[in-house]
Amino acid sequence: MSYPLPSFRLPRWLAFGGLLAIAGGAQASPFYAPPPPPEEHPEGLTGSAELGYTHLSGNTDSQTLIAKGRLTWLTGRWTHTLRGEVRNVSRDGETSAEQYLVAGRERFELEGPHYAFGFARWDRDRFSGYEQQFTAIGGYGRDLLNDARQQLSLEAGPGYRYDRIVGREDESLGVVYGALAYAWDFSETASLEQELSVEATDANVTSRSLTSLTARLNAHLALKLSHEIKDTSRPPEDAEARTDRTTSASLLYNW
Repeated sequence: MSYPLPSFRLPRWLAFGGLLAIAGGAQASPFYAPPPPPEEHPEGLTGSAELGYTHLSGNTDSQTLIAKGRLTWLTGRWTHTLRGEVRNVSRDGETSAEQYLVAGRERFELEGPHYAFGFARWDRDRFSGYEQQFTAIGGYGRDLLNDARQQLSLEAGPGYRYDRIVGREDESLGVVYGALAYAWDFSETASLEQELSVEATDANVTSRSLTSLTARLNAHLALKLSHEIKDTSRPPEDAEARTDRTTSASLLYNW
């Protein structure tokens, strides 16, 4: 699959982008840079796999599948991360949600709590009005908190997005990006995470929120409850809805 060279349309709300540069975000999963390298894994491969599945039969016949995976490895001051996601929901034989995502991220440690980051993401949502989207973003991040109990990270930067839209011409857009991630280990076996991001273009603004509660069962297994929101301010005409909400319970395996 090939993409045209970027021909940016500068956002009209560049002042808003300046504010995001002061408060943007970074940390772990769907849209953030990898967290600071863990001391117990100075060099090597770590990862996680998350699986949630429900099936109802009788008066209602429905099934839901959510699968996520992530690999992280370190080379010197670099942290490399690959991740993928699949979501599928069907009801009475009709598919009501079908989403795919593949992404790669890089984080380079600067002096102190500062770092540089970059990521590329391809995603396809069958009912979003887009055939597919490709996004590339880079910028600066800062870890404001990083102790035994709490981590707070912010990041921001410019980027590029290529949209293939159902029934319309493709679009190439400049992006202003900002995000935030907070994690709190409030006990030895439980943690709370809140992640927020904004990607603003001339065409629309995409906002994401992920709230999750994780209870560790042992060194590798955990139960995870999460609520994810994705809102697009002006979606294409063929979109089923402006806002997607996903609440899930899943089994998480870390290594």
